[in-house]
Amino acid sequence: MDNAPPLPGHDWPIMQPGWVWLCGAGPGDPGLLTLHALNALRQADVVIYDALVQEAILDWAPRAELIYAGKRGGKPSAKQRDISLRLVDLARAGKRVLRLKGGDPFVFGRGGEEAQTLVQHGVPIRIIPGISAGIGGLAYAGIPVTHRDVNQSVTFVTGHDQSGNTPGNLDWASISKGSQVIVIYMGMKHIAQIAGHLIAAGRSLHEPVAVVTTATTQDQHVLETTLGTIVDDIAAAKLEPPAIICVGQSVLMRQVLDWQGMAAGAPARNLDPLGRGRAAESA
Repeated sequence: MDNAPPLPGHDWPIMQPGWVWLCGAGPGDPGLLTLHALNALRQADVVIYDALVQEAILDWAPRAELIYAGKRGGKPSAKQRDISLRLVDLARAGKRVLRLKGGDPFVFGRGGEEAQTLVQHGVPIRIIPGISAGIGGLAYAGIPVTHRDVNQSVTFVTGHDQSGNTPGNLDWASISKGSQVIVIYMGMKHIAQIAGHLIAAGRSLHEPVAVVTTATTQDQHVLETTLGTIVDDIAAAKLEPPAIICVGQSVLMRQVLDWQGMAAGAPARNLDPLGRGRAAESA
């Protein structure tokens, strides 16, 4: 916005004509945008943005042409090749180009592909990381992806590959056995198959699972369920993507860390959801 407060003193980078900055916009809440991202929005001539970028974030690009390039499963979407080559064309036209992606551009965001295309065509780039939904979205739901009493590993996987199917090259048995907590991006469409893989690999039917839809926004919804009932529970709740799915004991921590619920006046449901029988500070 033209009347937005100035950025704090810092050696902020200047976006030069002919450059493309690939930037993460975070999981949804505009307040989770980084200062580098805000600096980029204020300078850009063109912003090419994805479906999960909140409209309020675009208000911080007052001088930019806004171009939608969202890709959503099952819906008409721009082809990835066309998006990448348009970035090249805009840069060659001397534009200051901001490629704005939900979450982090290098976490299941095709940022690596687009950046490689740009470099191959001689276009200079800058990468601005963002808060990934698999961390920030779960934090807004009161679910820590790591906790010393729960896990020393966490695995991030995507629920579909380039074909739109469940990734065939994922070793679900190894993932199931090797990672205490599993965070699944874009997994709603194939959740029955994914849950089946994990159960077949030895995960309990009673394993806690959380589904967080439209994370960090006013429309956020959190479903607490189990691997054995997740398919029916998602259907009953009529949940729709975008969603982050978390599998593991860390989901139980929401019973004590649902900070948004507590801010609205609800008490913590269980002060010791892991049943450790001791104060948290004694860990």
